[in-house]
Amino acid sequence: MSRKIHKLNTITVAAALMALLGAMNSHAAPNIKKYNVTINNLTSGQPLTPPVVATHRKALDVFELGEPASFEVKEIAENGNVAPLAAALAANKHVFESKVGAGPIFHGGGTLNFEIHASPPAKYLSFVSMLICTNDGFTGLDAQRLPKKIGDSVTVSLGAYDAGTEINTEDFADIVPPCQGLVGVMSGDAGTGMSNPALAEGGFIHSHLGIVGGVDLVPSVHGWIDPVASVVITRIE
Repeated sequence: MSRKIHKLNTITVAAALMALLGAMNSHAAPNIKKYNVTINNLTSGQPLTPPVVATHRKALDVFELGEPASFEVKEIAENGNVAPLAAALAANKHVFESKVGAGPIFHGGGTLNFEIHASPPAKYLSFVSMLICTNDGFTGLDAQRLPKKIGDSVTVSLGAYDAGTEINTEDFADIVPPCQGLVGVMSGDAGTGMSNPALAEGGFIHSHLGIVGGVDLVPSVHGWIDPVASVVITRIE
């Protein structure tokens, strides 16, 4: 398959699928607790896709450093495709509530705020969001313990991860199309919202080494110093 073929913008498609799926899965339970969550983008040149978020039991691992990325995480990290992980979390017996953020979290101080619910034994929160101007970079939170009392808050700084699923060509031809328009560094490449088997890496999730200045990406524009994001979780009810 030609890398130059125009692909659907999976971030836009995923937003439509999110609405079709309802974007939320909440199991009836007593002692339901409400939380306010704010995700802050700390980068100057890496917009983030809408995060896929869940409150869940300890038994669920959405992603884990040193382990292969699941298909669902790969789809977010490579293609900005939130639909597979959203569907998997909605169907998972360990998940109390799952949702997809209302929109991208823009670089240069962008934030996203939302509410989510949980009930014991679902005491943890996880999310995954793509670093849009990368081949397979993402950030996220893996099983953060939720604050216990009303008014309690927890703040976590988040690093950038490499899913280890696609070679980091830093070529716009291999990166999702919104990158160019959102950040303003352009080329003649259409970009792609599909994985290219020729670039499959077969590695493990690890800390991202950053932008080194490949074909199209510019370290001074698209690069970052960890943390790339922070999340604040507050129990409000």
